Amino acid sequence: MPLLTGTFDTPHASKYLQQLCKHFGHKRPVQFDEQSGEIRFDFATARVTADEARLTVVMDLSDAEATERARTVIDKHLERFAFREGFTVMDWQ
Repeated sequence: MPLLTGTFDTPHASKYLQQLCKHFGHKRPVQFDEQSGEIRFDFATARVTADEARLTVVMDLSDAEATERARTVIDKHLERFAFREGFTVMDWQ
């Protein structure tokens, strides 16, 4: 399965990790703590990690066609959560 990795340099990585996991946890299987989490979407599994300076999301995609959907779902939610930092998109690779 293809992997997609996104990073966002921020001192608030743990806060955003927890917000993402709590938000998606209402409808998706989620497990998390302050430094790591996992969100299971229909099209991918997101493994999220946070340290003092960076939020990292590794998406294990069901297929290559899920790439844009994976980017969009994370970026759009972080855009709302991290608006004070001027977030637009993660650095995806």
